[in-house]
Amino acid sequence: MRKEERFKRVLEYFQKEQPAPETELMYATPYELVVAVILSAQCTDKRVNMITPLFFERFPDAYALADAGSEDVLEIIKSCSYPNNKSKHLVGMAKVLTGEFGGEVPADVDLLQKLPGVGRKTANVLASVIYNMPAMAVDTHVHRVSARIGLTRNARTPLQTEMQLVKHIPEEMISRAHHWLILHGRYVCVARKPKCGECGIKDWCRYYAEQQKKSAGKT
Repeated sequence: MRKEERFKRVLEYFQKEQPAPETELMYATPYELVVAVILSAQCTDKRVNMITPLFFERFPDAYALADAGSEDVLEIIKSCSYPNNKSKHLVGMAKVLTGEFGGEVPADVDLLQKLPGVGRKTANVLASVIYNMPAMAVDTHVHRVSARIGLTRNARTPLQTEMQLVKHIPEEMISRAHHWLILHGRYVCVARKPKCGECGIKDWCRYYAEQQKKSAGKT
């Protein structure tokens, strides 16, 4: 199957089955999403959603967080992964957000990366979710699933995966495609044992086709 055809079929399926996918992180404002996404690094959304209600009660906006000490933040987020680093990043993020951006989360991916704790992936998430920008955030799910399905080939880094995906996904679909691939990787195309039997895109999946050939060769 040609790559263009694979992209077309996969995107059509997701568009039909999940026309309006959303992040599973709970947030009410752009500031809250920045906090949640920073916390979500190497941590489940479920755990983050357990932490953030108290966090936002204590630090309802960037100005409140900028005035906090990292020790105060650490006490609240200690149940997530890498709490020491994240507590410092969160306070630093709030100081830059208030000092350079007037407390407003910028829409530009490059400007977003000026915030401590915000790398390219996080910046793409924020630009995509908050501002519906055509930004493709590549986490471990997106990187793995894209290669397994056959949407990417020989993409060794998240940036290479991102570049290959945005080349073939219509601009107006990119922000949704990010969620489609994450959710598919989280619940269906899981890392160790993908659930091919219940996968709606298996007919266009390179991995599934390879597994079928191997099974046929054993009979």
